[in-house]
Amino acid sequence: MTSVLYDAPGPKAKRRNLLFSVVFFVLLALLLWWVWHTLDDKNQLEWSLWKPFTTSEAWTTYLLPGLADTLKAAALSMVIALPLGAVLGIARMSDHRWVRIPAGAVVEFFRAIPVLLLMLFANEFYVRSTGIPSDERPLYAVVTGLVLYNASVLAEVVRAGILSLPKGQSEAAMAIGLRKSQTMTSILLPQAVTAMLPAIVSQLVVIVKDTALGGVMLGFTELLNTRSTLAANYANVIPSFIVVAVIFIVLNFILTSFASWLEGRLRRSKRSTGAVLGADKVDDVNAAEVGDTFGTGAEGRI
Repeated sequence: MTSVLYDAPGPKAKRRNLLFSVVFFVLLALLLWWVWHTLDDKNQLEWSLWKPFTTSEAWTTYLLPGLADTLKAAALSMVIALPLGAVLGIARMSDHRWVRIPAGAVVEFFRAIPVLLLMLFANEFYVRSTGIPSDERPLYAVVTGLVLYNASVLAEVVRAGILSLPKGQSEAAMAIGLRKSQTMTSILLPQAVTAMLPAIVSQLVVIVKDTALGGVMLGFTELLNTRSTLAANYANVIPSFIVVAVIFIVLNFILTSFASWLEGRLRRSKRSTGAVLGADKVDDVNAAEVGDTFGTGAEGRI
């Protein structure tokens, strides 16, 4: 298959690609064997270290509560960051300087600060200026940091998605008399959602993973934080890390799979039927439109 951006490989390229693939899989197998051998030498593969994960106590006392807090913080951050990012992204494209410049300053400022620093600043703010209980303060700080950072990133995603659309879309809307706000909400945003979806999902995955920063620095009882307590009780540091890593992989895989399904559904819903009308059918359609416009018989007379 040949296209403008891709040429089908010839016989020499196919042999070279096959050789690279074989070398890669051999090296990967050697790496996995080395990891397995190292863990075995350190007695990290003993059944006694993995047995706690077969009981309900390790899950109900440590892992599941930590997973619940992780999902809670991630869900709150997503629900707030998505609309806030959309508003900031649209505001950056405003014709009014008093809207565009402040929105751009907010986006550039919070996008340039590491999310961990935002969490720490938010935690200090809540300690000194609010009466939030100490047991709830880490959740507030984590959500605040995630929202400020990811809303700024999502604002750029929204702006890039809208600007990627052909200018003809906006020009056609102006030609029929739509205001800019109507053009944005009715024409540009619905079309840009499909283009933006992969980048938005990637940022949502980042939100899920970044909840672990709150557990490291603020004592937020998310999944990685509860893992350390579990490992201290059962003396299985490496197995606990592996189990938590698998949980994160499964969680993010579910999120990306749902996004892929949603993207495909949106693309199919916007796809035309592809039917081609013949000349006689076109005449019938035109006649029907004329009849609907001017009326027929006595009702259409003036």
